[in-house]
Parts: sequence; C-alpha cells; structure tokens
Amino acid sequence: MSRLRRIAAWCVTISLLTGVAACGEDNGPLSSPTPQGSGPASSVPAAVSPGPGQHELTLDHGGTTRQYRLHAPAGYAPGTPVPLVIALHPYPSTGLEMSQLSGLDEVAARENFLVAYPDGMGGGFNALVCCGSADDVGFLSALTDHLIEAWRVDPDRVYLTGISNGGDLSFRAAVEASGTFGAIGVVSGGFIGERAAAADYVPKQPVSVITFIGGQDRYAEQFRTGVEAWQDRLRCTPATPRPAPPAAGSTLTRARCADGSDVEVYVIENMGHSWPGASGGAMGAPDAGVAATELIWKFFAAHPRQR
Repeated sequence: MSRLRRIAAWCVTISLLTGVAACGEDNGPLSSPTPQGSGPASSVPAAVSPGPGQHELTLDHGGTTRQYRLHAPAGYAPGTPVPLVIALHPYPSTGLEMSQLSGLDEVAARENFLVAYPDGMGGGFNALVCCGSADDVGFLSALTDHLIEAWRVDPDRVYLTGISNGGDLSFRAAVEASGTFGAIGVVSGGFIGERAAAADYVPKQPVSVITFIGGQDRYAEQFRTGVEAWQDRLRCTPATPRPAPPAAGSTLTRARCADGSDVEVYVIENMGHSWPGASGGAMGAPDAGVAATELIWKFFAAHPRQR
C-alpha cells in the first residue's frame, strides 16, 4: 500500500472514531486543494460593528472570499488598542476546531486580547510543505491590516500561532511577512521543506519564536533540525545556565539572537503530534505536563514587535 493510501486510511479511521477532522500528523494533504487566491491582492471586509462576542466574518483577498472567526472578549472596548493573536488550524480542520483545541478564548477573556481563527482553503494552508496554492501569507497580512484599522488592534502587538500545517505557515509568514508579527508560537510544526532549506530564507526584521515539539512525533527530528537552522542563520546564542526542565520528561532551551529576537524550544519526550495541555479534540495532550496556550501568551506578552 502506498504512503498516501496509508495516510488516507488513517485519516478516515480517526475521523470516524473521533468525529474531529484533525489529520495534522503528516503536515500535508492527501491531495492538494484546488488552487485559490492566485490573483492580485485586495481586501474588502464584510460590514460589522466592532464589539465583544463571537463573530463569523469574511475578508475578500486575491479574488476569493475568506472566512474567519473572531473572538472579542467582554472587556474589549472598540476605542482602546488591544493585542491580536491569529491562530492557525492543522490540516484538515477549521478555525472553529482550532478555537476548541487551543483554549485561547479563555485566556483572551482574562488578558483582554482579540483572537482570529482563519479557515484555510480546502481545510489547509499553503505553508512550507503543503497545502494548495492560496496566497495565505498575503491573506494573513491583509487580515492583520483590516483588524488594525477596523478593530483598533495595536500593530506592535500582533502575534501568530498554529499547530501542524498552521505551525508551518507561522514560520513561513514570519519570514515572508517580516515586520508584521512580534512573535510566533509553533506547536507540532516546523521550519521545514525546500523553501526553508535556502540559506537566505530568514526574517529581515526581528520576530521571536516559541515552539513545542513532541519527542514521539514522527517529524520530531525535522522540527529540531529546522529550529536549529533558524537559530544558526540568526546567530542565536543559547542562554546559560540552561533553564530547568519545565516538567518531568521535558526540556527547555532559550536563546537570544543577534537581531534581538528570542527563541524558546520545549521538547516533551512522551508526546506525539499534539497540543500540550489541551483537553479537547483529537490533537489534545492534556497530560503533557506543559500548558502550551498559557506559555505562548506569556511569551507573546513579553515580545512586542521590535522596530
């Protein structure tokens, strides 16, 4: 049986058993979604009055209407600048499922920031090794610009996080939309593929990185190698002494890079392709001993955009 057929059978089995479409294990689709969004970029947001609540919204970009979910906490005041976290789902999945997996809405309610959950085209994003041909980096930039203008997002406190395919896109956007995001949080994703292998593929402005790698993830070695390449290119120096392990069976490394950005790498040895600390969905790892959502927000809050 070919690799793609084995993956397809595995995905169907998981979907039938869990009812959750979260086949992020392979960082790629079984077949590429229909190419979308290849035309000139433009953005025409749907009319909506900014205010607290769960909003199902659209944004036209590149001739395609894109959908996203926006959570504005009860403390959101339209006239006051707030941070924004854009959260990217795995393949195949949706923004709604990402909100349920990550638990970011609960943190946003406490810390008063906006969370946007875009839907990928055909269930995925055009990241470093897949999926499709949509201009997802351009879409993320357009979405950020719109939320800065219409929802009073603080442009110095815009962050990007994602898991699997969404994590891969976080790395791609950090490089290709350099200067847009203060930091990225990558869970079970990596700086991988042919594009990332180019020695000059690196952010031109500082963007800090926090990432979580499961030691039992089939892509663990690729993810480790990728983040090491990221640090080499940015001339990052490991912190000494090395930080204490965050939990049993886990390691943490920190580094400061020549451009002033920071890199934190958590490795959870007994975890697979999952979101550590998450209790919902097929990709949750509630017993990981590390709560990625809380750690990501703490890291973001300490890393506004550097000019």
